[in-house]
Amino acid sequence: MSRRTIGTAFVAGALGLTVAALAYPAVLGVQNTVGSPSRVIADTRYGPLTEADRDFVVKVRSAGLWEYPLGELALKKGSTPQMREAGKHLIVGHAGLDEMCRRIAPELGITLPNQASPQQQQFVQTSAALAGKEFDVTAANIMRVTHGQIFPAIAKIRAGTENTLVRWLANLANDTVLDHITVLEATGVVDFGQVNFRQTTPPKLPKDQLTPPPPQPGAPVVALTPRPELNINTVSPAPSPPTVG
Repeated sequence: MSRRTIGTAFVAGALGLTVAALAYPAVLGVQNTVGSPSRVIADTRYGPLTEADRDFVVKVRSAGLWEYPLGELALKKGSTPQMREAGKHLIVGHAGLDEMCRRIAPELGITLPNQASPQQQQFVQTSAALAGKEFDVTAANIMRVTHGQIFPAIAKIRAGTENTLVRWLANLANDTVLDHITVLEATGVVDFGQVNFRQTTPPKLPKDQLTPPPPQPGAPVVALTPRPELNINTVSPAPSPPTVG
């Protein structure tokens, strides 16, 4: 059985049953709950802040709260060097994004969650229960779908925001997500047919499953630990071109 066939079988099983039951969000993190994404909710010295801007900062923070621990799992449980390498990139990339979120949120008056959404937490739990090749396929495909969904959302925010700090975050998020997509695809277990289908036809879930719970009053902001010893660069990846001929 080829690697492609094995990957498809695992995706059809683990993803088709387990992950489809969880469903994928259209984008990561919280959804807009009132008004319009373009509605200005604050005038800051960095430019107007819209609902979409605020939600983007929360989404980036929420993504790190589940992808960082899943990266740790990949580093520990990945059955191939490529999967463990992807884990390193997830850890380092989301630690960097998290640091930026924690720096700009107070300047913009944004409250950050300390936990990922229930759905995102379930992604981690589902992957943690698996081992070997099944872990690799399930974790890589979950993350490739969610990264593929957030990628165009980053571009939309970057193109439209008038807030300097939000543009700054979008720049880093764009590089980081592209890097993560690149290393996830390098694992060789991504099923592109399944990924593309789930990116474009996500089932609906109740808002409480897609929304990170608010932090407890007075609780300190949880920080994702930087891991400089991993010696990973997650900015502007330059993958090798495919062999032609």
